[in-house]
Amino acid sequence: MRSPIRFALAVAGLALSFGCGAAMAATPPSTGLGQAWPNAVDASTSPNYHVYVFERHGVRYVQVNDAAGVVRAAVQYTATGNPDTTAISGLPIGSDSANVVTPTEGTLDPAQPAGEQVYSDDTVTVTASKSPTGTVSLLAVPVDCKNPAECSVRGP
Repeated sequence: MRSPIRFALAVAGLALSFGCGAAMAATPPSTGLGQAWPNAVDASTSPNYHVYVFERHGVRYVQVNDAAGVVRAAVQYTATGNPDTTAISGLPIGSDSANVVTPTEGTLDPAQPAGEQVYSDDTVTVTASKSPTGTVSLLAVPVDCKNPAECSVRGP
């Protein structure tokens, strides 16, 4: 026979955790970028990575850590409302910060294995791809990008 008190506590705990998660997701923290285990909600869509989102003065920062908590890379962007002018750039944070590809920096390596989406919101989609050597490449493109290879090629 189950205890009614245990059941009530379990239901209250679930309600509290859903409420806190929704509140925290609505307002990302403004501190903790670069930390292995920041005090932020894990927004990852993949079980292989941890993704933490921060926001300060209208700029959003997305940090990608591996499953062990090692900071791999981070990107920043400012949503302009126009997908053609959404500015996305890599940050000098993490062991793989040199492997960030955005519409204006870096290039996709055709030999790189297909990645997995680790984060997406109304503005940007972030994909992580682990190479056989263990490095991780991050591809960050506007959410309306239908072909990441085209969206990440720099013009002349």
